[in-house]
Amino acid sequence: MLLEKSSYNIRWFFRRFLLEPFGLDAENKIIFWLALFFLTLFGVGLILTAGDVLFVAFICYMTLVFVLSFIRIDISLYLFMASVMFLDQYPIPNFPSYTEKLNFFSNLKEIDYIPYFHTGMFSPAEMHLAFLTISLLLYSILKLNIRFKPIPAPLPYVGFFAVMMFAMAFGLSRGGDFLVSLWEVRALFYLALIVILVSQIISTKEQIKNLVWIFIAGSAFKAFQGVLRFIEMGFTTGGFEVLTNHEDAVFIVTILLLLIGFIIYGVRNGQRKLILLLMPVILLGFYVAQRRASYASLIVSIAVLLVILDSRRRVTFLKYFVPVAIGLFIYGAVFWNSNSTIARPVQLIKSGVEKPDLETNAADYYSNLYREIENYNLAQTVVNNPVLGVGFGNVYEQPIPLVNIRFPLMDYIPHNQILWVFVKMGAVGFFAFWFYFNSVAAKANQLFHRLEDPYLKAVMMMITLSVINQMVVSFFDLQLTYYRNMLYLGCLIGMIPAIEHVAKMDAESTSEEEEEGEDNE
Repeated sequence: MLLEKSSYNIRWFFRRFLLEPFGLDAENKIIFWLALFFLTLFGVGLILTAGDVLFVAFICYMTLVFVLSFIRIDISLYLFMASVMFLDQYPIPNFPSYTEKLNFFSNLKEIDYIPYFHTGMFSPAEMHLAFLTISLLLYSILKLNIRFKPIPAPLPYVGFFAVMMFAMAFGLSRGGDFLVSLWEVRALFYLALIVILVSQIISTKEQIKNLVWIFIAGSAFKAFQGVLRFIEMGFTTGGFEVLTNHEDAVFIVTILLLLIGFIIYGVRNGQRKLILLLMPVILLGFYVAQRRASYASLIVSIAVLLVILDSRRRVTFLKYFVPVAIGLFIYGAVFWNSNSTIARPVQLIKSGVEKPDLETNAADYYSNLYREIENYNLAQTVVNNPVLGVGFGNVYEQPIPLVNIRFPLMDYIPHNQILWVFVKMGAVGFFAFWFYFNSVAAKANQLFHRLEDPYLKAVMMMITLSVINQMVVSFFDLQLTYYRNMLYLGCLIGMIPAIEHVAKMDAESTSEEEEEGEDNE
C-alpha cells in the first residue's frame, strides 16, 4: 500500500511539475524524455570535446535526425526539405553566411568544425537521406503507416536512371575520372531517391500543406537574404554578379506560379496571405538574383500555363495578367536602352534576345560569347560521339579553347545542361532523359485536370509548371548538377502520387457519405 502511494506521488509530481508546465501529458511525454536526453548528450559532449560547441551541436543534430527518422519519418522529411530550402550548397562570392558555412551538402572531411577523417566522403545531407531510406524500408517491412503508392512514370524512371548508370560505367571504361563522374551524377541520384521517399512518406493533405509551407518560407528567406545584401550595398547590386545563389531564383518562380494558382482557383488561406504579404521581398529578391535563365523560365512557364488551363480559368487568368503584362511592356519600352539600376531586369531579358553591346554591357556580352563557344564545343562533341556520348567523368571536346573561369569542373560540366546530357549520354540517354521528364509532366498535367479540390489543383498546377521551369533554366545554366535544384524538383515530383492518393481518399469518403445519406432516406 505504501509502495503504491509512493508510486502515485512520483507520477503526480512528474505530471504536475515536469509535463504540465510545458503543455505535455501522458501521451506526448516522450518529448520530455527526448529533451532530457539531448540536454544530457550536449552536456556530456561539451565535456568530452573540451567545449567544442559546433561539433557537439552537429552530433546532437544528426542524432535527432536519426531518432526522428524512426519515430516520425514525416517530420524528419520536413526537416530535410527545410535544410534544402534554407541552406546553401555553394558560397556567394563576397557574401559569407551561416547558411553556407554549415556545409550541409559538403563531405564531412571538408567541414572545418568536424575533426578530419579521411573516409568522410559523405555529407550531412546524404546521412539524412540514408536515415530516411533505412527508416522507410523498416516501415515498409513492418507495415507501419506506409501505404505503397506507384511513383510517377515508373518505366521511364527506371529507363532514364538505368541509362545514366550505364553512361557512368561507360565513361569510366574510357578512362574517365571516377570522382568527377560522381560529382556529375550525384544531384540526379538525389532526385531519383527523393522521388521515392516523398511519394511513400506523404499521404495526407496536411502533410502536403506542410511541405508547401516549407517551400514558401524557404524561398522567402533566401529572397530576404538577397534584399539585405542589396540594402547593405546602398540599394544597388554593387557591381556583383549575384546577391543570391542560382537556385533561389528558380524556387521563387515556383512560388509565383503557386500564387497564380491560388488566385485562379480562388484559394484563400494562410499560404496565399503570406505570399502576398511577402511579395515585395520576394520580387526584390528575384531581381537581385540577376539570373537571366529564371526570367526566361518564368516567361515560358506563363506561356505553358495559358495552354494547360481550361477556357474559363484562362479568361480568369487573363483578367489579372493582361494589365500586369501591359505595365511590364511599358516598363520594358521605357528602359530598353537604359543602364540604370531599375532597368537591370530589362537588360537581362534584352541580352537574351539580342546581342549585348560590348561598350555598354560588357558583362553580358562576354557571358553570351562564352556560352556560344561552349555550345559549339558541345555540339562538336555530340557529332563525334552521337550514340552513347563520352560518358560521365570525361571532358567534352574544346576545338575552340575556353577562357578559364572560377569553376574547377568547367571542362566536364557546361552551362547548357540539356546539351550536357546529350554529350555525356548520347542520343540514347538524351531520349531517356526527355522521355522521363515529359512523362512526369504529362502525368502531372493529367492529374491537374482531374482534381476537384482547389488547393490541390493549384499545387498540382505549380508542380506541372515547375518541371517545365527546371528544363528551361537547365538549358541556360548549371542546374541539373545542383543538389538543391534536384532535391526540390524530386520532392515536387514525389508529391504527385501523394496528391493523387489524397484525391482518391476524398472521393471515396464523399461516395460513402452519399451512400449513407441515401440509406437514411
